[in-house]
Amino acid sequence: MSTTSAPHVLISGAGIAGLALALQLTRSGIGSTVVERAEAPRPGGQAVDLRGASREVAERMGLMPGIDARRVHELGMSYVDGEGRVFGRMSMEDFDGEGAVAEIEIARGDLAEVLLEALDQAAATAPGLVEVRYGDRITALEQHPDRVDVVFEHAAPASFDLVVGADGVHSATRRLAFGPEEEYAHPLGGYAAFFTLPTPSDLEPGWFALRFVPGIAFGLRPDRDPSTSKAILTLRGAHDPALRGDRVAQEALVRRALEGAGWHADTIVAAMAEASDFYFDELVRIDLDAPVNGRVALLGDAASCGSPMTGMGTATALIGAYLLAEHVAARPGDLEAALTRYAVDIAPFVEAGKKIPGGGIDRMVPATPFAAAMARATTRVMLSKPLLPLVRRMFAAGNAELALPAVERPVPVA
Repeated sequence: MSTTSAPHVLISGAGIAGLALALQLTRSGIGSTVVERAEAPRPGGQAVDLRGASREVAERMGLMPGIDARRVHELGMSYVDGEGRVFGRMSMEDFDGEGAVAEIEIARGDLAEVLLEALDQAAATAPGLVEVRYGDRITALEQHPDRVDVVFEHAAPASFDLVVGADGVHSATRRLAFGPEEEYAHPLGGYAAFFTLPTPSDLEPGWFALRFVPGIAFGLRPDRDPSTSKAILTLRGAHDPALRGDRVAQEALVRRALEGAGWHADTIVAAMAEASDFYFDELVRIDLDAPVNGRVALLGDAASCGSPMTGMGTATALIGAYLLAEHVAARPGDLEAALTRYAVDIAPFVEAGKKIPGGGIDRMVPATPFAAAMARATTRVMLSKPLLPLVRRMFAAGNAELALPAVERPVPVA
């Protein structure tokens, strides 16, 4: 599986994973085409954190100045009752950025903007090496020993040395090259939703406030713009394929879950119908034996989604993009070896990224009034001053970071 010249890579998806991969390939002199089914870059999105290996990748890629300029400055997480009274705090400072809120938080759309700016700068020094095409998608592909033939919805068919699916949890690339989504997606017993709304006047600035009641945990999280906040919701619910794409049914499910929940439940419901960035999806875990099949590789949530409950999706995507680009650049004439090394190196990060803090939705979202009362009582005790050092040690142990592997370059033959 070798090539005689630098490979040309097709990347499906212009999210964090796809843009990061295109950026690093361009910097290595490797051509790529990025196709994104959306008509334009998607702004906003919930805040994601960078710590450990993902922060190191961001630093190596020279992204930190742009990230620092767009950071969401959060003080930590507070837990509130039905009247909005705080009964527990997990401050970023007390946990040294290793708690529920990291030192570096940035909205997903803002991180994509940082990557796009860096990609534009890289492309300016290498005209014609990279193309980002919006409003298009892969509809079919056929693998051969030396290439992948690809059919697009709009553009003419073309052949590529490597195809990378960075198109999210519902990856069409994965379906075309690996098989139906049902073979790899495992429902986790609930749904996630988030959207932007005006910041309530009584919301404590800088704090991600969270409330949990039977069937739903819901919170309001700061934006970079103090005038807006993000509603973040995690709901219990059985697997229901009919909900996908049906916003009316999705909103109805959220309204039922928030009925009588107190605090800002009514505020969230009122803002939901007007939200232009309403997101709703089932919580699923994607399990693959390996993210590579011939000349098709998967990246980010397409390869290893652990669900938003892990908080590790963007970190894993960024690390994976960096490693894949490094391995392809190290062995451009032997893509089989490059993809094999990528699969090996990303595996530990994939497994770590699937671990859900607290044990999953059964622990994160109480099922009964009694369970909700117990969760509030436990939180109040665990975050009290006497037990705070113990909780800090527990988080530090759970956040033990994997080292970013070094990518060895083959020694040229004299």
